[in-house]
Amino acid sequence: MKKGLLIFFISLTVLATKAQQNSQYIQVKDMTKIKQLRGATISHSGKWVAFTVTSIVPDENDKKEYNYRNQIYLVPVDGSAPARALTAISNNNNQPAWSPDDSKLAFVRLTKNKTQVFIMPLNGGDAMQLTNDSRGANAPQWSPDGSKILYSVNVSYPEMLKDSVLNPGKKVPGWSMEMPGYKTNPLSTKAKQNPDGNLDEIRAFLTQDEADNKVKVFNKLNFEGEASTEPYFDFGHYMLIDAKPGAVAKPLTFGFHSYNSAYFTPDGKNIIMTGDADTLANPDRNRDNTVYMMSLAGGTPKALIREEGSTVSNGSVSPSGRYLVYQVGKNMQINVAKLMVYDFENPGKKMEIPVDRSVTQTVWAADSKSLYFTAQSNGGIPIYKASLANLKPEQLSSFEAGMSSLDIGKDKIVYVKTEVANPFELYTAGLNNASPKRLTSLNAEWLAGKKLSYPEKKIYTNSKGMKVEYWVMKPTNFDPAKKYPVMLQIHGGPTAMWGPGESTMWHEYQFFCAHGYGVVYSNPRGSGGYGIDFLKANYQDWGTGPQEDVLAALDGALAEGWGDKDKTVATGGSYAGYLTGWLAGHTKRFTAISSQRGVYDLTTFFGEGNAWQLVPMYFGGYPWEESIRPILARESPFTYVNQITTPYLMLHGETDLRTGIVQGEMMYKALKVLNRPVEYVQHPGGTHELVRSGNVRQRLDQMLRIYEFFGRYIPETVKAQ
Repeated sequence: MKKGLLIFFISLTVLATKAQQNSQYIQVKDMTKIKQLRGATISHSGKWVAFTVTSIVPDENDKKEYNYRNQIYLVPVDGSAPARALTAISNNNNQPAWSPDDSKLAFVRLTKNKTQVFIMPLNGGDAMQLTNDSRGANAPQWSPDGSKILYSVNVSYPEMLKDSVLNPGKKVPGWSMEMPGYKTNPLSTKAKQNPDGNLDEIRAFLTQDEADNKVKVFNKLNFEGEASTEPYFDFGHYMLIDAKPGAVAKPLTFGFHSYNSAYFTPDGKNIIMTGDADTLANPDRNRDNTVYMMSLAGGTPKALIREEGSTVSNGSVSPSGRYLVYQVGKNMQINVAKLMVYDFENPGKKMEIPVDRSVTQTVWAADSKSLYFTAQSNGGIPIYKASLANLKPEQLSSFEAGMSSLDIGKDKIVYVKTEVANPFELYTAGLNNASPKRLTSLNAEWLAGKKLSYPEKKIYTNSKGMKVEYWVMKPTNFDPAKKYPVMLQIHGGPTAMWGPGESTMWHEYQFFCAHGYGVVYSNPRGSGGYGIDFLKANYQDWGTGPQEDVLAALDGALAEGWGDKDKTVATGGSYAGYLTGWLAGHTKRFTAISSQRGVYDLTTFFGEGNAWQLVPMYFGGYPWEESIRPILARESPFTYVNQITTPYLMLHGETDLRTGIVQGEMMYKALKVLNRPVEYVQHPGGTHELVRSGNVRQRLDQMLRIYEFFGRYIPETVKAQ
């Protein structure tokens, strides 16, 4: 009996030890522990930071499911107290905005399926609902004197026809809706509905069918959304409301136009915004944006900045009121937008900050003498600072991390940092990023004791003489005496950029490294973060050139000796789904391959995807043009489907309209007809963003299916122990 008990306790000890060892490595469900931080905003006094935290929590009614929940947190800038939640996790709250005296926060909360603006006093008391707008309310912003709040609304075309506030007189657009057979846009018919009546009565009947969602009628060019087709235009407008109970909002913008990125001027008399106020073109035909100034007293927006054939987007006005930061990029071209400064005292002067990178955020220094910004570069998103005295950018952080949610106080900066050691935490530092200090431990707590794999950066010179950066991650439980399978991870875009500062792939990389794979990823020609020449290097060459670069990264990892060249796999999504499909048809070196939400036939992609503009941008024309047709055939992975013999797993969201499901179904069906080893997975309701913000169970499912499929062909893969 004693011997039996001894064996029993030894078994329990072994099991407990194994469980403890496994818990040291990143597991698939660790995805649900990651807290995403964003929207950091520093108080006017410089003492506090408010920010939004997105958590994944079990569904209250179905424990198999999960929900995303947003909370607003507060933390002192000096780190003298831990961050604390200001709002309950049961509510969805985000977009915090400080009142000028720092006594209150405005934010938005989901209420009755619409976001509305709330105001919370910071000296105690419940949050007060300020808006009850049937259109919803977003992006609250306080007027400089604290008496009013500006917010945005979004209105569909049918709603606009009925909206007597935003559309006085219930007019129709001044630009053509492009309805065949009509010289002018038809007014709403007042005839009774009668399918057996005259044309007006039949039109009334058909209009009701549209209203009841029995049919969708398209006259738009850009009719594909992310999860459903959208027959109607949407219009963005701005409302102004007194920041007190019972106030009634008044519109600042009107009609069948759209506006965004509105900011108050520091004197509180005007707002600066981007829009299309003075165009008579159909929104599908007009790709140009203009920066406007508009008086809060009302009136017509005044054009400040316009460049023909370009999209202009404004940032904020400097605290002094003299400068406005904006970006301008050419339409329908592969380009990097220019970072510009507009001088209200000298509007004819062109001030360009030379940065050959995609700028992700801009913030003014308190003294208005310099501009801070973040930009994708070399695998990271560093912070830069440019003095208006010489406009020369100074890099304040490394390429080894990704900085977001940047804000500037009088003597401190705050930002959210993504790095290999931790996907999201809030930091503060001096104005030149001196002495950074972590203010939160929202991910550090659950990561404590976890073993991670850290990437090693390498550089390859390709056949064009371009330096291609790539990173190699060894298995987490690496033993130099063993050989390991190697996974080639490919990014999408094609203008995306991966590196140590990439947050969306943090968990996936660590998961596969923890499960015995080496992971290799690179930024092949065409990637962002390396300047315009590198960005354009895959023009009319989505396959052969990028293939050279990603395979060189894989070969570089294998040359180190620890990787098994007979056990290599590849995966990637979107454009990377394209490139994995291309690899499958052009090389036999992979043990198995998996493409996610890919593009396989470029002619079909033009008709099916909402990113159809990539076809003329990257290949020089349209599928019906004789000179372009052979290029699209040459560059389509489907053209080479009969050459694919590698075991192939394809995954696609069932409602993906960026790269529609016909892409996946077409490729799968061909491989089945050819009797090749292929499996096709669709996720019901899944969009193109499934792996980033989709249903959590489906996100977990997709990662596990890839792991399981590869495991059929590499059964020796051992989970880290």
